Amino acid sequence: MREYGVFDILGPIMVGPSSSHTAGAARLAKVVRTVAAGKIKKVKFYLHGSFAKTYKGHGTDKALVAGILGMDPWDDNLKYSIDIAKKQGIEIEFIESDLGDVHPNTVKFIVTKEDGSITEAVGSSIGGGNIIISEINGKKIEFTGDYPTIVISHYDIPGMVKKVCEVLYKYNINIAFMRVYRTKGKGSTAFMVFEVDNHVPNSLLDDVLSIPKIEDAICINPIAEEA
Repeated sequence: MREYGVFDILGPIMVGPSSSHTAGAARLAKVVRTVAAGKIKKVKFYLHGSFAKTYKGHGTDKALVAGILGMDPWDDNLKYSIDIAKKQGIEIEFIESDLGDVHPNTVKFIVTKEDGSITEAVGSSIGGGNIIISEINGKKIEFTGDYPTIVISHYDIPGMVKKVCEVLYKYNINIAFMRVYRTKGKGSTAFMVFEVDNHVPNSLLDDVLSIPKIEDAICINPIAEEA
């Protein structure tokens, strides 16, 4: 039997008519902003399914841009997000697309930063403001954003999971869920995804990044609902 959360019944605090098309969209984009980790110059949003058909009427376009700007779903400025992005010099483009066999409320983000680097991500808004991130920079992963989440890329050699877990233990961080992914085969780049029970401080990421053979590490601490 599926377990239901309060958001499935009441819906999240938000600005806009739809938890999937506005709250979920804003959450998706805010996670992608964190993953990109830099000053954003341009974003292309490839919209799939119902997102592609109704994104203007349901305010999905404004919600996505709001998330890229770092706004929360309940921010009153969400409705002005596109104008705010223009004033900040951020180029925005919406493209109706077929992303294949994915959830109907799915977006592919291509984010270009001021230094010229590009971050790509794919995520879906699955209802009630809930989301799933399914791909980062062409690598298939999965996390929901409901928990503080640490995403680590590293060389696939023995002992890497142990070394990262030792850092988590040092900070008294409890692991709720953990997944590991390979890109090709043994010895290539791999990913770890930890969804944890505690807020993740920046100092923890610094310690993880100091581990030899770690390529990158990011953290997404979930946003908190306003009372």
